[in-house]
Amino acid sequence: MYKCGKCDERIRSNINTVGKQCEKCGSKIFYKERPNIKKIVKPR
Repeated sequence: MYKCGKCDERIRSNINTVGKQCEKCGSKIFYKERPNIKKIVKPR
């Protein structure tokens, strides 16, 4: 899943397509949605 950087519309299609634009606002900037998972790193 990707999210438009301008209007926060979710984009489900392949983002690697050349010339992809947001269907709602026409923006070409997209961000990959990341889950909100807390990572715990143990010291060595």
